[in-house]
Amino acid sequence: MRIHSQFPAWLALAFCLAACSPAPKDEASAGVKRTPTVPVVVATVEQREVPVQLQAIGNVRPKSTVAVKARVTGQIAEVFFQEGQDVKKGDVLAKIDPAPFEVVLAQAKARLAQATTQAEIARKQAARYTNLSQSGGVSREEVDNFKSTADAALSNQEAAAATVKEAELQLSYCQVISPITGRAGRRAVDAGNVVKADETDLVVINQLRPIEVIFAVPEQHFTDIQTYMKRGELKVTITPSGSAAQKIQGVLSFVDNAIKPATGTLEVKATMPNEDLSLWPGQYGEVALTLTTQPNALVVPATAVQTGQNGQYVFVVKDDSSVDLRTVDLERTVGNEAIIREGLKVGEVVVIDGQLRLVPGSRVEIKPPVGLPAGNEQGSGKISLTAPKIP
Repeated sequence: MRIHSQFPAWLALAFCLAACSPAPKDEASAGVKRTPTVPVVVATVEQREVPVQLQAIGNVRPKSTVAVKARVTGQIAEVFFQEGQDVKKGDVLAKIDPAPFEVVLAQAKARLAQATTQAEIARKQAARYTNLSQSGGVSREEVDNFKSTADAALSNQEAAAATVKEAELQLSYCQVISPITGRAGRRAVDAGNVVKADETDLVVINQLRPIEVIFAVPEQHFTDIQTYMKRGELKVTITPSGSAAQKIQGVLSFVDNAIKPATGTLEVKATMPNEDLSLWPGQYGEVALTLTTQPNALVVPATAVQTGQNGQYVFVVKDDSSVDLRTVDLERTVGNEAIIREGLKVGEVVVIDGQLRLVPGSRVEIKPPVGLPAGNEQGSGKISLTAPKIP
């Protein structure tokens, strides 16, 4: 009876010991939480030659603009151009009814013929009386009078000849000629309209090849521009608004002779060949004036540089796939690239996307940029945005 009463207590003690014994190693390790990795996009620090540029907003203007006017008053007989047509210097744009001017020219020629005849008669009379004066047949006073008459007749002839030239010139103005090569704008008159001399605009022609870009730079860069202009032509690049991938090059062609006191800026002008008509008058775009180039510059994508309370910094990916926060000295930015003065070394890997989830010591998982498959490389010659392999 005593043995049977003690058995349940012993059994309960065995169960308690089993419950309090340590869990297997595998089970314990299964409950440990690992720090998650952060997906990031990275780039490698490069050392290469970069341009030293001045950035501005430029406005495209025609190389030349001419408002073509009628030189004579008359009725438009015919128009020879279409709106928006390319015209060349010397092309006939319109014709004014020449009939009234032909009449004036005929009258002038008739007066010239009359004056020529009178001048010839007066010349012969003066010569004849000159000969008679040598034999004493006429007085010297009579000879002088005939010479004066001959001179006056000659002057009348020359005036009549000038009138003929003027009439011919007026007749030639009946053909309206393009003074420059360019693109014709809206036609302001049609056949049948009456135009006034030097008042009525027929059309405005803009010279588009080449074309100009006007922009302003701060006055503190005036000395730099002068210095580098003495060394050769300065290149200018414009990126038209809405065309980020299109960069059109030209050269600096004009520096204004005064700084605007109201704005403290200097107006400059660049000339672009514009053979493909990529630029159009009135456009705006981002302009870069290249002064010189800087060799051996440390370059990273501008998105790698962040700004904090202690200044600017980047996240550097170490060999163990963890990141370190590195303070950098940013010299300047050129487009989408940042030039680093101090703080980085060539070949180091920096984070260019995903910094918001990072703290010093975070482990990262390198991902390719959005839109690029893993391992794809860009052949642009600029900073690679693909994920480099970290040993």
